[in-house]
Amino acid sequence: MEEYAREPCPWRIVDDCGGAFTMGTIGGGIFQAIKGFRNSPVGVNHRLRGSLTAIKTRAPQLGGSFAVWGGLFSMIDCSMVQVRGKEDPWNSITSGALTGAILAARNGPVAMVGSAAMGGILLALIEGAGILLTRFASAQFPNGPQFAEDPSQLSSTQLPSSPFGDYRQYQ
Repeated sequence: MEEYAREPCPWRIVDDCGGAFTMGTIGGGIFQAIKGFRNSPVGVNHRLRGSLTAIKTRAPQLGGSFAVWGGLFSMIDCSMVQVRGKEDPWNSITSGALTGAILAARNGPVAMVGSAAMGGILLALIEGAGILLTRFASAQFPNGPQFAEDPSQLSSTQLPSSPFGDYRQYQ
């Protein structure tokens, strides 16, 4: 499956952890900017200062939380690939469920089961959407993408004629 041709596992963990941190920091920064702006006293200076304070205070924490989730997910996913010997959507679904369960372990077994179910369902939806998107895209091109031939590889007799005259006479 082409969509699973990714980096090798040790680097995948670092890559996913960094990507999750970036996504959490940027998304958290946008959310906190709006929240800080709305919750500040009236006045442009107060609102901008409140927005900036909220971003500086909360966005790195959200980025760190996302990085923990992404790193743990990738470690479990790499372990699943190693144990099962293949990469398929079941690895991601299982990794999402186990990540949810591990991160909720401090809240007790009931919370672990609920978080595992949510993690598994969320990853199943993501994987299912990816599979549907791949099938839809492949249905658009049933014989594969059609590429024009490279004109530099054609002989002079195979070159198409120009609408402005025969340019082969000048070669």
